[in-house]
Amino acid sequence: MGVFTLIMGALVGYVLEQAKYGRALHAREEALSIAESGLEYFKWHVAHNTAIREDGTGLQPSYSYAVNDPEGGELGSANITASAKMQCGRVQWIDVGSEGVSNADARFKRTLAARYMRPAVAEYAFVTDSGVWYASNVTGPVHGNSVVRMDGTNNSTVSSKLGEDEFWCTSSFGCSPSRWEDGVFGNGPGSALWQFPVGEINFATMIADTAPLQGYANADGLYLSPIRVYLDGIAQGSQFSSVGGSESKGFHIVFNSDGTVTVKRVTSTNSLSSAFDPQTGNLVTDRSDIASETTVGTYSLLSDCALIYSEAKTWISGTVSGKMTVVAADPGSFSPDIILGGTISVSEGNIGYATTDGTTGLTAIAEHAVRFANKVPNDMSIRGVFVAQNGFYGRYFYGYSGTSYNIRNSLTLNGSIISKLRAATWYGSSGFQNRYTTYDRLQAFDPAPFTPSARVDYGYVLWREQ
Repeated sequence: MGVFTLIMGALVGYVLEQAKYGRALHAREEALSIAESGLEYFKWHVAHNTAIREDGTGLQPSYSYAVNDPEGGELGSANITASAKMQCGRVQWIDVGSEGVSNADARFKRTLAARYMRPAVAEYAFVTDSGVWYASNVTGPVHGNSVVRMDGTNNSTVSSKLGEDEFWCTSSFGCSPSRWEDGVFGNGPGSALWQFPVGEINFATMIADTAPLQGYANADGLYLSPIRVYLDGIAQGSQFSSVGGSESKGFHIVFNSDGTVTVKRVTSTNSLSSAFDPQTGNLVTDRSDIASETTVGTYSLLSDCALIYSEAKTWISGTVSGKMTVVAADPGSFSPDIILGGTISVSEGNIGYATTDGTTGLTAIAEHAVRFANKVPNDMSIRGVFVAQNGFYGRYFYGYSGTSYNIRNSLTLNGSIISKLRAATWYGSSGFQNRYTTYDRLQAFDPAPFTPSARVDYGYVLWREQ
C-alpha cells in the first residue's frame, strides 16, 4: 500500500507540474501575441494621426493597449514605448517597443522591438527606371522598372516590373536577331533568384519635390546658394560671383574625417571635347574636371540636421564622418549633376567612410545625373547611396577625346545606385575595366537623413524579440 501511495503521489505531482508548465507556456505564447498586437495598434494609431510621422506632433513616449478576446474578455495588455529619430525637425523613423503581458500569468512577459519607417532605397544595391545590363558581380538586391539583363553573378534577388516575354530585345541588349525576352534574362548563374513581374519602385514619388529639403537645409543645415553659404540660417562670409546654372562652375564639397565639411567654390573647369554622352547619343564638351577653385570655408553641421543643399553643379570627395546627405538641385530650369572625381589632385577623388560599423553613411542626390569625371583615380573607391533623380549614374565615353584617363582599372562601390536612366561605367574601350559592387546592409535600415523611399507605405523593419 505504501509503495502504491508513493507511486501515485509521484504521478500526481508529475501531472500537476506538467499542467503548470503547460499554463506557463500558454501564458508566454499569449504574451508574445499581445506584444504583436501592441505593435499593430501603434501602426494603426499613427496611420490615423499622420502628423506623428511628419514632425512628431502628438507622439507620446508610452502607450497602453488592452487586448480583448471577443468571446472571453480581456486577454492582457501591451505596454508600448515610442521614440522618433529626428532630422531637421522631421521624423526619419520611429523605434517602437511593445511588452506583452497575459492575464493568465503576468510573470511571463514578452517584448518585441521594431522600427516604423518607409523602406529606404538603401535596401537595394541597384534600382533603375530604365533597362540595364549587368556583366559583373553584384552583391545585394537589384531591381529594375524595365528590363534587367544579368550576365554577372548575383547573391540576392534580381527583380523587374516586366513579366514573361514582355521585353523586345534588340542589339542594344545583345540580342541578334531581335526577340522577346523576360523582365530578367541573361547568362548569369543566379537565375533561381530572378523575380518578375514585381511592383515598380516609382521614381516620381521617390523624391516628389526637393524644395522642402532646401528649406530644411537653409534653416538648420548647410545651404549653398549660388552666391552665398548659409549655416543654420546664418549667412557665412560675404557674397561671391554666382556659380549657379553653369556646367563650368559650382561647389566642391570635401568631407573631412573629423566630421567637418570644407566648401570650395569652383570657378572654372577644363574643357574636353568629343566626349560621348551615352544617354543622348551625342558628342559633347565635358566639363567635369576642376581647373580652379577657391575655399569658401570649413563648417560643422549640427548632428540633428546633417543636410547639405547645393543649388549648383556639385563635386564631392573626401572621408565622411557621421550620417550626411547632399542634395544638388535647382528651382529653375538648370538640373545640376553630382560629380565624383574631377579633383585637381586625382588621388583625392575617392569617397570613404571614417568608420565602417554603420555609424557613418552618405546619401548623394542629384536632380540630374551622378557622373564620374574624366580625371579619376586608376583604382577608384566610393561609399554611399547615389541617386540620379532624372539622369544616369555613370561616366561619359572618352575614347574619342584623346585623354590619358580614358580607361581606368577598377571601380569599387560599397552602397547603392539609384538611376533614372540606364547606368553605365564601362563601354568596352572606355571606363572602368573591373567593377566591384557591394550592397551596404548597415545603411538599409539606418540610412542618412532624407534618403529616398522605395515604397510610399510605412511599415515595420528590424522586427525582433528582446
